[in-house]
Amino acid sequence: MERKAGKVSGFLGFLSIFVSIVLAFYCLVRFARSTAAASSGVGSMQLSMLIFALLLFILAFCLMTTIRIVQPNQAKVLTFFGVYAGTVKESGIWMNKPFCGSRKVSLRVRNFNSKMLKVNDVEGNPIEIAAVVVFKVVDSYKAVFDVDNYEAFVEIQSETALRHVTGRYPYDSFTGGYSLRGNADEVAQELAQELQERLSVAGVDVLEARLTHLAYATEIASAMLQRQQASAILAARTLIVEGAVGMAQMAIERLEEAKTVELDDERKVNMINNLLVALVSDRSAQPIINTGSLY
Repeated sequence: MERKAGKVSGFLGFLSIFVSIVLAFYCLVRFARSTAAASSGVGSMQLSMLIFALLLFILAFCLMTTIRIVQPNQAKVLTFFGVYAGTVKESGIWMNKPFCGSRKVSLRVRNFNSKMLKVNDVEGNPIEIAAVVVFKVVDSYKAVFDVDNYEAFVEIQSETALRHVTGRYPYDSFTGGYSLRGNADEVAQELAQELQERLSVAGVDVLEARLTHLAYATEIASAMLQRQQASAILAARTLIVEGAVGMAQMAIERLEEAKTVELDDERKVNMINNLLVALVSDRSAQPIINTGSLY
């Protein structure tokens, strides 16, 4: 699991490097002066100063390998000769173990736009679908060491989850059930949950998943459009017939209550027939006025 790496302020490291280099040059200058002044060659004192200067240079070099700069919303994953040494998430300049390898991991929120996929829905109809996934890395250890490339892993798993969720629902439901077009929010929530299960192994947290494109495939788009139009016409006709029957019944009841005319069964049938024809017809009814017989 991810753990914090030991660290101290990087400015202390810079100060140590500066002091080491200054002392090393001071020892080299003393060595050069004492060697020039001595006539009997290099003595033990001069040799000690030279060795001390070399050690200070080596110390400064080792201290340089401990300095690391971490940007905001980024992390540095440290490895010490193949062993995980911890993660630095706090932004700033820090001093860690020497000779540690580091790998930068972004902790920022990112978007992944999937390609437009051609998938079969639960009824076998080919549809075109695409989604956007909003995610961020929350465990740098898993993102670096549990998967080979977490960005490619997110891409492949997102497309796999999108195909799997799409295959559970029809594009459009004509019976009132769940569908991709009619229940986009529920489908997006289910997609986000499945993505979270798939991407948790890579230390990735899925913040949101939304469908960005949804349409029938080109080869069946025309036929499905006709089916939708037929369903809409059928629903409208059903509503019109229900209203027309109610209006005809109301007209008969009003006439009988007012007792303005006496209607036998045959006249009631004719009136209902005329009212239904006028109300249900696609076109405006052309009234025919009976003016009586001329003879």
